[in-house]
Amino acid sequence: MGNIVAVDPGNTKSAFALIEAETYWPIDFGILDNKSALRAVTGFITATDFVIERVASYGMAVGGEVFETCEWIGRFLQAAEYHGLSVSGMYRKEVTLNLCKSQRAGDTNVRRALIDRFASHDLKNGKGTKGNPDWFFGFKADCWSAYAIGVTYLDTKRGI
Repeated sequence: MGNIVAVDPGNTKSAFALIEAETYWPIDFGILDNKSALRAVTGFITATDFVIERVASYGMAVGGEVFETCEWIGRFLQAAEYHGLSVSGMYRKEVTLNLCKSQRAGDTNVRRALIDRFASHDLKNGKGTKGNPDWFFGFKADCWSAYAIGVTYLDTKRGI
């Protein structure tokens, strides 16, 4: 298995993480406007797999932003497939169940689970400092979610 591209989509901006499949190392990550993100995630020549968070309906009314996000999910999936990547979708509940053992876990719980699993010395926020970076140095906002999606995808592939 080659590297994994994971995306947390939004209606105008999306977070991505390029993850080394063997070590789970975050090779590249960021938040870009959707057009730039679409070009970026299909341009990672070392990637073989693409996974994106899918939208699930739980019976609540949703606004236009959710439908715009759904449109972008389709565009990302189509572009990744066109570029020869193996494509998958993943729901948020799959991520929280995998990392936190609870479907009711929130972003804070997911972040804590990732820090506990991967950080080596900065056990508070997993980032470290510029002089002594830790696993998540440079992570912000939805980069955590994109990385969590990729980790869950890899764990699922490995039967973890």
